[in-house]
Amino acid sequence: MKKLLFAAMMGAALLTAGAASAEPVKIGMITTLSGGGAGLGVDVRDGFMLALKQSGNKDVEVVIEDDAQKPELAVQIAEKMIQSDKVQILTGIIWSNLAMAVVPNAVAQDIFYLSPNAGPSALAGAKCNKNYFNVAWQNDNLHEAMGNYANTAGYKKTFILAPNYPAGTDALTGFKRFYKGELAGELFTKIGQTDYAAEIAQIRASGADSVFFFLPGGMGIAFMKQYAQSGVAIPVMGPGFSFDQDVLGAIGDAAVGVKNSSQWSKDLDNKANKKFVESFKAEYNRLPSLYASQGYDTANLIIAALAKAKVTDADGFRAALKAADFPSVRGKFKFGPNNHPIQDIYVREVVKEDGVITNKIIGTAFTDHQDAYAAQCKM
Repeated sequence: MKKLLFAAMMGAALLTAGAASAEPVKIGMITTLSGGGAGLGVDVRDGFMLALKQSGNKDVEVVIEDDAQKPELAVQIAEKMIQSDKVQILTGIIWSNLAMAVVPNAVAQDIFYLSPNAGPSALAGAKCNKNYFNVAWQNDNLHEAMGNYANTAGYKKTFILAPNYPAGTDALTGFKRFYKGELAGELFTKIGQTDYAAEIAQIRASGADSVFFFLPGGMGIAFMKQYAQSGVAIPVMGPGFSFDQDVLGAIGDAAVGVKNSSQWSKDLDNKANKKFVESFKAEYNRLPSLYASQGYDTANLIIAALAKAKVTDADGFRAALKAADFPSVRGKFKFGPNNHPIQDIYVREVVKEDGVITNKIIGTAFTDHQDAYAAQCKM
């Protein structure tokens, strides 16, 4: 009798909690945790896990593995997670070449993929998929914002450079889409490059009045240190990836005053963002980066969708994701027709606050900005 009563009570509790959370959900996180890009993956992971911890959801299991920034390894990990670990959701990839290697095959196997970072143009356009959601941005977006900013800043002859991989191509394409001036030069560097003496020499001789670069992680740190040491006084600008919290400490004072673009900043004035910034600092003893904010939003989107539908109910779960009914650190958040964000993008300035180098918002580059590839998506 006691066992039956206990079972009935447990059944009532499960019904009260909602059937959507009754079954365990397995999430596979493939991200970069070693090498020059490790800081980006660590921040995505830490933001994601903080949101999951705050949710109190005990029915979600996260399997985390390091892709070492190698596409072939990422593919192997994804297949193991899908076939052996039986994950239902994948996330975590930082780099667009890794995303292009993993995402199409994963979503073809009816696995949901939620990107907390990489947003290659192909996956926003012709190769979009109903099971692929980008919670960060489409690659071009922050660069488009800086192209627009360059016009308002009065720059007429900008030198642009980025690494030679899909996100680098998207970066310079995005910048040029809105920039109205002349190009003093355009370069694609090697991914993972650490010596930029030749590129800086070309910038010096180019007659440029400004430099725009996209060099995330260790690449940006190396470039900015060498640029500062070179004595070249041409002002630089870039997307938030080149000037965010993950690299500013290493770059140092050379970054102060630089303008950059982001869909997020720690000083965004909304309840969710204040909670995130304070709790991240308390949990990890450092300021969050935009990568951490994207990991945090990705986890909170998943948690909110699971409260509405089981992941095994693919149509219901997909609809719950699409609704984006969660407290984003960006404030307002919605998906466009290709499952990419329509969102505001800000211009920030690198400043020193209480001895800490960080960013503050100084303006809005775009309001409710949608990527340029949505019309190519046929879902």
